[in-house]
Amino acid sequence: MFTRERLIPEEGWRKKVYRIIYYSDTPAGKLFDIVLLCAILLSAVLIILESLPGNYSRNFNVFYTAEWVLTIFFTLEYMLRLMCIKNNRAYVLSPLGVIDLLALIPFYLSLLFPGAHFLLLIRLLRLLRVFRIFRLMEYLKDASYILEALRNSYRKIFIFLFFISIISVIVGALMYVVEQGENGFKSIPESIYWAIVTITTVGYGDISPVTPIGKFFAIVLMLCGYSIIAVPTGIVSQELRRKQRAGKPCSRCGNRDNDGDARYCKICGEKMVDQSASNG
Repeated sequence: MFTRERLIPEEGWRKKVYRIIYYSDTPAGKLFDIVLLCAILLSAVLIILESLPGNYSRNFNVFYTAEWVLTIFFTLEYMLRLMCIKNNRAYVLSPLGVIDLLALIPFYLSLLFPGAHFLLLIRLLRLLRVFRIFRLMEYLKDASYILEALRNSYRKIFIFLFFISIISVIVGALMYVVEQGENGFKSIPESIYWAIVTITTVGYGDISPVTPIGKFFAIVLMLCGYSIIAVPTGIVSQELRRKQRAGKPCSRCGNRDNDGDARYCKICGEKMVDQSASNG
């Protein structure tokens, strides 16, 4: 696991460089973070501007020179991170270490294989490095709470989506018959495509029913479409709520179906004890 305790080097220049690169509690560390942030944002802006039609060919020298400078900067930064830490393997195999490496490889591959220019879009991964600068990785740990709720409720969500898929196939086949293969419903797959687009409330408008029965089926799918967002959201919300309640059991009856801010147990009326206060 990528932890700073495993990476902090002993006394010497490596520890000084480590503090500048990995921390921002010194003037040099703050300056380094500002320069790194500007380089990341500039790189992202250049990638976006390169995608404009004809812009890359007209300003080839500007883009090429800027990317060379940025790549050299990020390469030196990557090498410094490897040189100043105690455990290189822990950094290289960490999520941010992998992102740092993937953001560098495409440029060097483009030098060996000119046709691999599209790989330069992977440089946008540098934007993820903003998480390190603002120390946002610590907040991402809270995402595990949501992921656990999704894992616990994935079966219900899967069954619901499977049911929606069956409805889309059935209605799509009916629309092919109702519209008699006209008005864009040229085949059952095309009709199923229309049903999925309709039930997801996307509504491209490239295919639309004309017959009264076809319009009726369209209305039914539109109404069912609202459940695609409401039902999975409700399932996950219920799971999150259950986890929140399960975290505050009653010391008297053991009931876990209590709100997180409950003052009394809803079953026996026992006063709830604040676990954090009691532990303190």
